[in-house]
Amino acid sequence: MYLKLNVGNSSGQKLKEFSLPGIGKRFLQAMFLIFISSVSINFAFADSTSSVAGKPRVYKIGPEDVLQISVWKEPELEREVLVRPDGGITFPLAGDIMAAGRTPSELQAEIKSRIKKYIPDAVVTVSVTKLTGLRIYVIGKVKKPGQFTIGRYVDVLQALTLAGGLDPYASQKEIKVLRKENGKEVVFPFNYKAVKNGEDLDQNISLQNDDVVVVP
Repeated sequence: MYLKLNVGNSSGQKLKEFSLPGIGKRFLQAMFLIFISSVSINFAFADSTSSVAGKPRVYKIGPEDVLQISVWKEPELEREVLVRPDGGITFPLAGDIMAAGRTPSELQAEIKSRIKKYIPDAVVTVSVTKLTGLRIYVIGKVKKPGQFTIGRYVDVLQALTLAGGLDPYASQKEIKVLRKENGKEVVFPFNYKAVKNGEDLDQNISLQNDDVVVVP
């Protein structure tokens, strides 16, 4: 018994035809289908992994964080600074600086720029010695709405879990994340039903400080 196989590409174009001497047509068909299924599963897994994999998160300074700031060979400029509720700090020679929303390296560059007329080749170091936690809000039709202060980054699904999950009458497809960026409000849509089913996973973004999750 011989089994004839026609192999083609994804567009249906025939590439090759060959026959196999048989130990059973049904057996060979089953083995061929298993092989094709395994290849498809591997490709699907690779695609889903690449779609949710993101760049490493970089911590952004928040209000009430405690910073250690120093300038190399300038011991009188070494000090511990508390970020004010308005996000600002005050540092000698640099004056008042907005620290909240910046990474430590961005704040280092800003301080260096401001004091360069006094110390041209300053080497500035900024480190966060006390992290007060990220603050997010979940409001609307959830079981436990409110403000949540957490010590790590969370995504939208995790934030909804912190809020006790959705109310039975929540509009699962119309959830939004509100974020302030450069003085403007940015809206990120979130379809809970789709993400729960493993679809459109890019919507499940990491939340930033003071993000608001709105569940209508």
